[in-house]
Amino acid sequence: MKNTQNSPVVIAIGGGGFTHESDPELEDFVLAQCKATQPRIGYIGAASRDNTDRINLFYQRFVGIAGSASHLPQNESTQTASDWAARQDIIYVGGGDTGHLLRWFRENGLDTILAAAANTGTILAGVSAGAMCWYEFGLSDSGGKGLAPLPGLGLVAGSCCPHYSSEPERKPAFQQHIANGSMPGGLAIDDGVAVLIRPGRPPLACSAREGAGAYIVDNKADTYVTAAVTLLK
Repeated sequence: MKNTQNSPVVIAIGGGGFTHESDPELEDFVLAQCKATQPRIGYIGAASRDNTDRINLFYQRFVGIAGSASHLPQNESTQTASDWAARQDIIYVGGGDTGHLLRWFRENGLDTILAAAANTGTILAGVSAGAMCWYEFGLSDSGGKGLAPLPGLGLVAGSCCPHYSSEPERKPAFQQHIANGSMPGGLAIDDGVAVLIRPGRPPLACSAREGAGAYIVDNKADTYVTAAVTLLK
């Protein structure tokens, strides 16, 4: 059973998880948000250009604990992708090159397909690039000119920045872009943290690492303000 009454539901992960063979609590948290007792989970690895090791790690993590596990290769047709997405209870997007991921989404109709899946209750999850892609903007270095705002799919309002505390340049860059108005306020997420985003409700964070958290960063009088996202106990 999908979460149709709460769609779209997004889970954004700052870094880590099964693709880095760490933080199993993050995937447990993702699975726990699904009403299905045996959820069907699908993986999109386009940001890492279908890296075989990451695809194998996906199957190692979810086979046996999910009702089904499958991945969507980049070379599938739009119709196949649409049929695949409609079958999933959870779609998990891996990290890598955010710019490549978003171009592939748009050029192959995945932007529309994923929005339709979300509107019928599929949970959209992902790490790093796979977390930023759902937002209006992500802070990405995929353009080759340092960290800069990158337009996302816009399924979630505002902006998103993963790896907030683990990559030293990210925190000041995110704060500066929000303070000067070049990107809207949004969500900053440390590695080892997953954030549940539901319409009309405050975000909730699950941390798998001591001291790691998530934060709302917003513009106030041409500067930035920060508030911690509530951590689940």
